[in-house]
Amino acid sequence: MTDVHSKATRSFNMSRIRSKNTKPELIVRSFLFANGFRYRVHDFHLPGKPDIVLPKHKTLIFINGCFWHGHRNCRYYKIPRTRTKWWIDKIDKNVANDSAKKMRLKADGWKILTIWECKLKPTKREKTLLSLLNYLLK
Repeated sequence: MTDVHSKATRSFNMSRIRSKNTKPELIVRSFLFANGFRYRVHDFHLPGKPDIVLPKHKTLIFINGCFWHGHRNCRYYKIPRTRTKWWIDKIDKNVANDSAKKMRLKADGWKILTIWECKLKPTKREKTLLSLLNYLLK
């Protein structure tokens, strides 16, 4: 099946997808700040450049997009029908890279939390953020 967009339109659409300061990231960051937590963002000294670093708690938070990080059994993770093999290979590589970097970080003594984009949708947001707060306060 061919793409419904022209090559130029598809390229423009893909160029608008951000990797930093996404809406899910901003939701979590504003919640943490409002609850008195101070953090660093995208620390390039750490493998994988975690989205949020809480040095005082020795905790890292990765906020993953369901599509880009292969959130299995999620309605937002749907493989495109064009170039299917290429997309599967790309997403599998992302998942493998995520896993390897998290293993390195755990070996260095960091606690790691992963928050999925779908868990920050309006219907599930409050529950997700409260469980994050409970985890950090224990």
